[in-house]
Amino acid sequence: MTPSGKLASLPCGRRSKWVVLALWLILVVVAGPLAGKLMDAEDNEASSWLPGSAESTQVLNEQRTFQPVDTAQAVVVYQRTSGITPADRAAAERDAVQFATVPHVTGKPVGPQLSADGQAMQTVVPVAVGSTGWNDLRAAVDDMRAIAADGADGMVTHVTGPAGIGADQAAAFAGIDGTLLFATIAVVVILLLLTYRSPTLWLLPLLSAGVALFVAQAVIYLLAEHAGLTVNAQSAGILIVLVLGAGTDYALLITARYREELRRHQDRHEAMAFALHRAGPAILASSATVVASMLCLLIAEMNSTRGLGPVCAIGVLVALAAMLTLLPALLVICGRWVFWPVKPAFGTAEPTSTGRWAHVGGWIGRRPRKVWIATSLALGVCCIGLVSLNASGLSTAGTFTDKPDSVAGQEVLVAHFPGGTGAPLTVISNTVPAEAVRVAAATTPGISATTPVVVHGDLATFQAVLADPPDSQAAKDTVDRVRASVHAVPDADAKVGGSTAIVLDAGRAASADNRAIIPLVLGVVLVILALLLRAVVGPLVLVATVVLSYAATMGISAFVFEHVFHFDGQDNAFPLFVFVFLVALGIDYNIFLMTRVREEATHRGTRAGAVAGLAATGGVITSAGLILASTFAVLGTLPVVGFAEIGFAVALGVLLDTLVVRSVLVTALTIDLDRHMWWPSALSRAGRPLDPAPRPGLDAV
Repeated sequence: MTPSGKLASLPCGRRSKWVVLALWLILVVVAGPLAGKLMDAEDNEASSWLPGSAESTQVLNEQRTFQPVDTAQAVVVYQRTSGITPADRAAAERDAVQFATVPHVTGKPVGPQLSADGQAMQTVVPVAVGSTGWNDLRAAVDDMRAIAADGADGMVTHVTGPAGIGADQAAAFAGIDGTLLFATIAVVVILLLLTYRSPTLWLLPLLSAGVALFVAQAVIYLLAEHAGLTVNAQSAGILIVLVLGAGTDYALLITARYREELRRHQDRHEAMAFALHRAGPAILASSATVVASMLCLLIAEMNSTRGLGPVCAIGVLVALAAMLTLLPALLVICGRWVFWPVKPAFGTAEPTSTGRWAHVGGWIGRRPRKVWIATSLALGVCCIGLVSLNASGLSTAGTFTDKPDSVAGQEVLVAHFPGGTGAPLTVISNTVPAEAVRVAAATTPGISATTPVVVHGDLATFQAVLADPPDSQAAKDTVDRVRASVHAVPDADAKVGGSTAIVLDAGRAASADNRAIIPLVLGVVLVILALLLRAVVGPLVLVATVVLSYAATMGISAFVFEHVFHFDGQDNAFPLFVFVFLVALGIDYNIFLMTRVREEATHRGTRAGAVAGLAATGGVITSAGLILASTFAVLGTLPVVGFAEIGFAVALGVLLDTLVVRSVLVTALTIDLDRHMWWPSALSRAGRPLDPAPRPGLDAV
């Protein structure tokens, strides 16, 4: 059997294609019910997002000694700017009694407490955070908002505090999977129709990507239930976008190469075998880069970041398997008619050899050095926007794209009560020196009051009210001062937690993750490129273009966020997430282009090979980039600033990679460096092509 016959006997053989299809149908039947359970397996409790070794996380865990279930405080705020009346106080007291009967409320509500200016009241209600995380908060807070609003008689009422904010976050993420799924599918369908200009062909890539998503969700659900894999709303949402986007990218490359080979081979099975043989290594290297980059997240301190890595890696691996087996089987089963109305007939000329990208390549080839210098300078100018980057974390108000009730309530609370009311620090220590710990905390600048010490066995706890708003830098500075004070108490083993401490610890962990993971990902990408291209110079050049593209993307994004969208800043993890996605996915286009350039260079030399490679891949890379960028842009439909920023930046970066960096900058650099691009491989030492045999349909380039 010929080599092509052996390849065809796998996903595209005359009989084995039906076996492949049957196996995937069985997987879908098994995976369907499991995929639907993934949302139930999500862990959205605070500890699943935080760095496991952080002091605030340890406080969360030790608080269970005093209360078996995790709790979050809801602060019900009443405001009447003309002054609270006795009738208002009576209404708030009746509300407090009703709050105690709300499901998930644990303990007795405290209040109502009148503000010093007499214009507001607050009642603090502890809410249990059960196994479903913030969804329990949402149900309880909705009930409290209804109770407070009923009979308010002109008073303005809000529910804020950690529980109110958590409930609004739950509402923002409600239906995230369905929203992202349907929005992403709609985007993919439209772009595939525009790309293929066929009323039928788009169904096969989309079907294959959908199957990959269901199977990936099922695998992740099983690992979450039985292997301790952490999945939260963030990772589950990104999984949908990544699998559909990356899967469709792989489908475009395979379909484009298959259509090219159909013009050279009369038998469609043989054409698919050659297509897989030629495009397969690039797709495998591309997916290996994404998977390896995602697995680098396993060293992260942040639990949410560490959990995202394997979730995305599994999604990409399943997408790869589907696109290398299911999609080829479907394409071969359907035959040439699926390309209607422009079916690739055997013996016809390959249109890419004289198409738009062939002309672009010819233009670049006439002045490569001027082109790459000018392009690099333009990208460098875009990097200036980095001065606007403020990835120090988002305030409570800055978390949402709109203004939910909890944010409005927080503003009222800050206007009438001490800044940290409703979100106090929690201090836990050993029992014997507990009073000394409380005094140390109470006398620390930035603390307005402390509660009495509560003792349970060998541990004691109390709360310290911050004088400043809990999400302010002043409050974070107070956390450091309190920690220094209580840590100095002998034999106390004191720890400081609470919402402000959580934000502080998360920010520091994210900064440490940035410093550790970004260089690691670059190293992994460099090694994979060196192995794939069998060179050193080329991979170094490609990694440099990736870094420049990333910096330009961040610069443009930071400028737009500040001056167009008017966001308060960026989440601490924003630089890392954008970097990992852009490098892992952006390097895909480098791989797709350069593997084809290397293939062509062995026949015609590097300069002509670069032009031919761009002509052959420019169209499909552009289409793939548009689809991937559009799928990530769907994240902007969510009312959460962190998601909107990641979606915008990744979409912008992918477009920049596709339209400028890969197609123009990399091509110009390759032509200018010529054979030195492949140093130290044999191709760099060849004065002429290693294999001067003509390539059918490409010599016209």
